[in-house]
Amino acid sequence: MMIGYMVNNVLPLRAGEFVRVYVVSRRWGAGRFWTAAATLIVERVLDSLCLVGILGVLIFLVDVPPVVEWAAIIMLAVDVAGVSMLVAIAAAPARCRRLIERLTARWPALRGRLLSAFETFLHGLDGVRAREHLGPLAAWTVVVWLIPALAAWTSLRAANLHLPLIAGWVVLAFIGLGVSIPSAPGAVGVFHAAAMLATRMFGVGEAEGLGYAIIFHASQFIPVTVIGWVYLLREHMTFRDVVAVTPTETPPLSR
Repeated sequence: MMIGYMVNNVLPLRAGEFVRVYVVSRRWGAGRFWTAAATLIVERVLDSLCLVGILGVLIFLVDVPPVVEWAAIIMLAVDVAGVSMLVAIAAAPARCRRLIERLTARWPALRGRLLSAFETFLHGLDGVRAREHLGPLAAWTVVVWLIPALAAWTSLRAANLHLPLIAGWVVLAFIGLGVSIPSAPGAVGVFHAAAMLATRMFGVGEAEGLGYAIIFHASQFIPVTVIGWVYLLREHMTFRDVVAVTPTETPPLSR
């Protein structure tokens, strides 16, 4: 994860997402590629749902700009489609297999590869298919969202902006919505614009808001990049190896 975040900070278009899956498959074998990809998809869908949920609550507490509301509605529609697909795969894998077989009946080689990929992808959904995982999943979800919200709020105080705790959640939601779209390395510009828009809702001027955005972005950018680089070296990879990773190097669907 830290390697993926580091790559997102230094390469555009959220390239770290692919690199993260690649590193996992490189370490544990090509057969793990689609399993790792499935866990990443689940994580991103759950993150989006949480973000939409936070925005939904904030709408009743603060005056959220219409553009943010529409962006949240679009994200919710995408999330519903993603969740529906994942639920269909997890709840009825046999039907999904039959559907793949019907659609690829004329191409036996392609059918074999897709079925192999489907089976490994299905293993990546084991974490959300088991009922005993739901409790820990919900608890850790609260933790992993509470920590960055507190980080956003403490950064406000570091910038001498004494705003209520809810301001941290507004900043987190706006930034999360902004950086969900592939952009420049480190979400430079998008991150700052979202933070400034969030602080403006609490009467903060543009100069103060930009200063806060720079402080908060640096507090997130520098440690993550350094830690990710250390883990990259531990994987015996260089940045040149990361740049060389392309979709053509994706591990095969079957071994």
